Amino acid sequence: MTEIRHLRPAGKAIFKDRYTTKAKELLTNWLPRKSAKYGIIGLPLSKSSISYSGAAFAPGAIREALQSYSNYAGEIGIELTDEIIDFGDLEMHPTDTIGNHTRLYEGLSDIYQTKAVNNWFLLGGDHSVSYASIRAFKEQLGSVGIIQFDAHHDLRNMEDGGPTNGTPFRRLLEEGIIDGRDLVQIGIRDFTNAKQYHNYAMEQGVTVYTMATVREIGLNAILEQEIDRLAKCTNHIYLSVDMDVLDQAFAPGCPAIGPGGMDSTTLLNGIHFAAQHECVKAMDIVEIDPTIDIRNMTSRVAAYVLLEYMKGKASM
Repeated sequence: MTEIRHLRPAGKAIFKDRYTTKAKELLTNWLPRKSAKYGIIGLPLSKSSISYSGAAFAPGAIREALQSYSNYAGEIGIELTDEIIDFGDLEMHPTDTIGNHTRLYEGLSDIYQTKAVNNWFLLGGDHSVSYASIRAFKEQLGSVGIIQFDAHHDLRNMEDGGPTNGTPFRRLLEEGIIDGRDLVQIGIRDFTNAKQYHNYAMEQGVTVYTMATVREIGLNAILEQEIDRLAKCTNHIYLSVDMDVLDQAFAPGCPAIGPGGMDSTTLLNGIHFAAQHECVKAMDIVEIDPTIDIRNMTSRVAAYVLLEYMKGKASM
């Protein structure tokens, strides 16, 4: 016998509808000199988290979650057909946490330098990865305004633990990589931050919208105002999506879950709206721990966030 009937490679024996393209099928491996509209990079670091986190497993979980969706946006009648170059994951050392931040910066600097894609997706990892990503992005691609979706300021001091998932934007500000006026924080919630860090944000000129303000005036109204402002003083806009901006009902796989957050529809609509602006060029998604998630709910929301970004670009 030379052939075994019905056998498929491991993981490939899945149902295939001839008329359906799964979103995961848009992923394609990177090769030198290859270019595309979108690119994706995994940043599997979570040992910088101040609480237990398995967010290092999230890049793979989010990619797998893309298999849950088709490429057809029925509400606007378009298919997403642009391929996503998958650069893979940057390798992390098992014990050298400080060194891993350097590895992220060096690896992302090389990747951004390829200028292989027009829009960049970064999959964390905990929120500490945003420091290296934004630093490398600015150095390789130009000045950047940041819209941070988050329950927390992530402006903790560096003395009480070094670079953690609570310090990325403090580091960017203190090192002069960004100016406070170029940082917008949306979704900040009660009982998730210290007063000192709110004061620091105000001192630095950071624009802060609490969840109360989001509910009062609407996310898209905030985004329209801030994107227009940032576009006048920076070359690009970078979205940083900490999934704990969502209420715990919608993101049970976040290490820092809590009530009073954004619902998933509001976030998805906001990402779609933001992506329609030409200056929006990158987005990271952080703070998902697949080891504590329920039925991959949080990873599935993250995958949907990616698709809404692509849908927004396709709507331009």
